[in-house]
Amino acid sequence: MNLKDYYREIAEQEAAIEESFVLTVSLETPNGGRAGVFSEVSRATAAKLVVDKLARLATPEEVKKLREEREEQQRQRDIAALQERVRMTRLAEDELRSLKKAMQPSRKGE
Repeated sequence: MNLKDYYREIAEQEAAIEESFVLTVSLETPNGGRAGVFSEVSRATAAKLVVDKLARLATPEEVKKLREEREEQQRQRDIAALQERVRMTRLAEDELRSLKKAMQPSRKGE
């Protein structure tokens, strides 16, 4: 392939992509590239990957599904972090009670 044609094809592909960042799906390659790996890349990188036949643009359904999965994973991480904070607070309260109890003077001799 002629270099002028190659770079013209990349420029055309880049012009066809509307978003600044786009989700791509890798294709299987003869040198061991795995198919089906999602990546969010810039418009220029996506155009080059598509022209080089290393990836394709993700469909709107795939984008929606991946974003929903990422949101769910983030929600799970937020819940886990909140649970850890609550556990640490409870532990601190229990320790505080124990310390207060230990510091109270003994009243057996009175």
